[in-house]
Amino acid sequence: MLLLLPPSETKRDGGEAGTRLAVDSLAFGALSPERTAVIEALVRLCADDEAAIAALKLGPKQRDEVERNRRLTEAPLLAAMDRYTGVLYDALDASSLDAEQRRFAGRHIAIHSALFGPLSALDAIPPYRLSHDSRLPGMPLKRHWRAAVGQALSEAHGLVLDLRSEAYTALGPAPDGSYFVRVVTEDADGRRRALNHFNKQAKGQFVRSIIEAGIEHTGADSLLSWAADAGIRIGHGAPGELELVV
Repeated sequence: MLLLLPPSETKRDGGEAGTRLAVDSLAFGALSPERTAVIEALVRLCADDEAAIAALKLGPKQRDEVERNRRLTEAPLLAAMDRYTGVLYDALDASSLDAEQRRFAGRHIAIHSALFGPLSALDAIPPYRLSHDSRLPGMPLKRHWRAAVGQALSEAHGLVLDLRSEAYTALGPAPDGSYFVRVVTEDADGRRRALNHFNKQAKGQFVRSIIEAGIEHTGADSLLSWAADAGIRIGHGAPGELELVV
């Protein structure tokens, strides 16, 4: 089972003293060449503050993000699910998971970064700034990542739930047979519509519930049966999609 999550623009500072990025230690190791190329291109871009601000679409008060990127290979590390902040990761609340729950998350959650490609939830990474729509000179991210990430994800076994935004699915498709999870709301007449404001929160809470249950679902039937017992409304939507109703 694999749950694919999007990253977050915001990231926690700090990390474990004495640690430094080791690309070859990250999950989905076949992506090491692509990761190294993006890291080198980003650090090179950030040697020029103004060029980096434009390429990364930063505001005038975000110059510290450029310095973060310059220090990528020197900064201390945190597990990816601890590094990312924001609505989804606040709802996931990784810091309150116990040791076994964190191990479960490490085995079954991948966070899809524009810088690193998909990561295990426990992969140790530095703070950085790079988004799916950032413009690295000579390296369009979609073209750079799409085939390599698609190949890496194709090796996932069992149930795959894709909770990424559509912008990140463009950086690498989920494997055949996976399910895209769409968050919807339902009105009094049973009509459903996509939910934007609470989308990320709902995904974080849903993933948290899966971690707490600790069940490795082998297919959608197992997941939906568990969810019904847990009071979570999720079911089949369009072909290849599951609808999470909130």
